[in-house]
Amino acid sequence: MSENNKNNDKYFYASGRRKSAVAKVRLYQSAKEDGISVNEKDYKKYFASNSVLIKKVYSPIKLLSLENKFKISVKVNGGGSNGQAEAIRLGIARALLVLDEEYKKELRASGYLTRDPRKVERKKPGLKKARRAPQWKKR
Repeated sequence: MSENNKNNDKYFYASGRRKSAVAKVRLYQSAKEDGISVNEKDYKKYFASNSVLIKKVYSPIKLLSLENKFKISVKVNGGGSNGQAEAIRLGIARALLVLDEEYKKELRASGYLTRDPRKVERKKPGLKKARRAPQWKKR
């Protein structure tokens, strides 16, 4: 799914989701700039508090040895920082797949194309949380 934006730069689009976080990823092939920007910030500044999340976001690019080849723009909302990082990782992996189908084997083997479907279960009536019942009292 290659499209154009206002600057007529070609990009490849994909989205990634995890828990309640949604990441919309655009992968630009322009050699003018490179790096990953998340919500108009550099990804290292966006995830500054946690180096594990920085590695998680960059892992699909590092796996395929595509450092300094793309400019990646991400819009992410919802969820916490870990969910957002995993949503971005899935989005980047899917965008790389749109770019070249031959990356599929390596990305699949590393688990970067698998969507984690787990979400928070809703609270049920009569219970304190989703499954936590009020404490039972005999007397």
